[in-house]
Amino acid sequence: MIRVLFYLAIIFVLALGGAWVAERPGIVTLDWEGYRIQASLMISLIALLAVVVVCIVVWGIFRFIVHSPGMTSRYFKRRRKDRGFDALSRGLLALGAGDSNRARKFGMEADKLLKGNEPAAKLLLAQSAQMSGNSEESRKRFEAMLEDNRSRAVGLHGLFIEAEREQEPEAARHFAEQASEMVPGLKWAGRAVLGYQAVSGDWDAAIKSLERNYSAKMIDKKTYRRHKAVLLTARALELENQSPDQARPMAKEAHGLAPDLVPAALVAARLFSRRGDYRKASKMLEATWKLSQHPDIPEAYSHVRPGDSALDRLNRVKHLASLRSHSTEGALALAEAAMNSKEFDLARDKLKSVLRSEPSQRAFLMMADLEEAEHGDEGRVREWLSRAVRAPHDKVWYADGVVSAHWAPVSPKTGRLDAYEWRVPEGEEVKGEQIEAIDDSLFEPPVLAAPAAPAAPVAEKPEAKVAEDVLDLTPAEKVEETEVKQPVVEQPEVKQEEAKVEAKGAATEKPVAPVAPVEAVAEVAESAAEKAPEETKEPTAEAADKPAAEDEAKLSEAEAKDEQTSEVKPEEAKAEKEEDAEAGKEDNLVKFPMSHLPDDPGPEPEGKDSKDDGYRFFR
Repeated sequence: MIRVLFYLAIIFVLALGGAWVAERPGIVTLDWEGYRIQASLMISLIALLAVVVVCIVVWGIFRFIVHSPGMTSRYFKRRRKDRGFDALSRGLLALGAGDSNRARKFGMEADKLLKGNEPAAKLLLAQSAQMSGNSEESRKRFEAMLEDNRSRAVGLHGLFIEAEREQEPEAARHFAEQASEMVPGLKWAGRAVLGYQAVSGDWDAAIKSLERNYSAKMIDKKTYRRHKAVLLTARALELENQSPDQARPMAKEAHGLAPDLVPAALVAARLFSRRGDYRKASKMLEATWKLSQHPDIPEAYSHVRPGDSALDRLNRVKHLASLRSHSTEGALALAEAAMNSKEFDLARDKLKSVLRSEPSQRAFLMMADLEEAEHGDEGRVREWLSRAVRAPHDKVWYADGVVSAHWAPVSPKTGRLDAYEWRVPEGEEVKGEQIEAIDDSLFEPPVLAAPAAPAAPVAEKPEAKVAEDVLDLTPAEKVEETEVKQPVVEQPEVKQEEAKVEAKGAATEKPVAPVAPVEAVAEVAESAAEKAPEETKEPTAEAADKPAAEDEAKLSEAEAKDEQTSEVKPEEAKAEKEEDAEAGKEDNLVKFPMSHLPDDPGPEPEGKDSKDDGYRFFR
């Protein structure tokens, strides 16, 4: 709009000038070589203007004729250049579309039209070869670009990528360091150098590279503090056992830069606890616990002072858990400390609350340990272990698809700094509806059943069969059989068998007595049947010996009657009664286990008419 007004103003001024000249007519006279030319002022001005225009046209024609060869050459050059840039543009588009063949074709055309003086055409050819997988050609083209200062940084970047593809970390690090020195603010070079230094464990050089990147404003302040804390923690862990005095300030600085970094707090607490500064170590762990609940923190907090009892460690864990109420990790840590101090009720309450809110494999395994430690109930232990198999996965150190039991400063897969996170691995998350319900009875202590009374010994033979067996035995064997059938607490089954063998051996040395009458046998069978129900109770040594003595007395009476009926001499009957009495005395003696039999057979019997030849058998 301003330009239009300017043109109108100029036209207006010219119109005013023409009107002014027209109002003042005059004659212009030209005398030259005897000629005189007279014309009005207006005509003279128009003629002068026409002459100027003609001169300009003639000069233009002359210049065109003179400069036409150069103009023609420049025209063709410009046209060739336009065609080259057009091919370059089409090649870049094909490269972006992933068509390496068309990109290489247009790159060759652009490089030919531009006579090899355009770095962009060289880059197009190198990248098209790189995309097609021709590493040898791409490497040569990138190396050729190092000769030109304009494309040297691009060539280093291409060689860096090729070195990474060929898995040559040393060469890749060399190219990245060269690019970083040439262009200090180059992001890819600075990050690559920092990453390779961290992967190789050169923590001091990595810290310097990180500070250089921060000075070049390649990273923000928050990232700088976090990465520096990670590098200092790695360096402190390396020097923890070799030089704790040098590692202590590094760990302290790392904890100050990133209070939520769990490894930094743990290594700092260990170093200060080793020096005896328990209060400082505890404060560091408490500050980190408030920001990040990790199971290693309660473990380190409870053992920050060596030599504490289990009850002292439990009290310390209680204090730490109170800093973050309703924390799952705090409840688990408190349950573990309670089990170590034999506070099983507290451990059961804490595990119950965790299993109700956030069940996990660790909680179920701890519940199995609690059942085994408190009650030793194998059924409950197997029940909790089976639930642990189906429970949600616990949190682990996870980075780029890699699960690790310990924290590391860089990812082992990609080399990324500060890649590890405390989280549940991908694909292990379990939805709420998939969690199996837990019955309340499982949390209650198991009810232990009272010990059952010993079962009554079952009679080996029925009553009638006992009578038949007794009829077939001699009187001495009847006595021994009756004694064997009585329950003896002091002797095991093996010792009873040995006693039976000894009794039978003694019976073979005695004279054979006549067969007892049927009435005596019936009386023995009835007495054995009456005493069978009473054997359900656990007999004592006296109760076991008393029935045996009674049975022996009855048998002796039956033998006496039999002797009278058989016309046995009184002297022989008296001798047999004395022998039976001695046998009853022997039965009343204290019985020892077979492993405690004395070597001395004992004193000889007082009776001169004894037929045991002075030997005495102990049962």
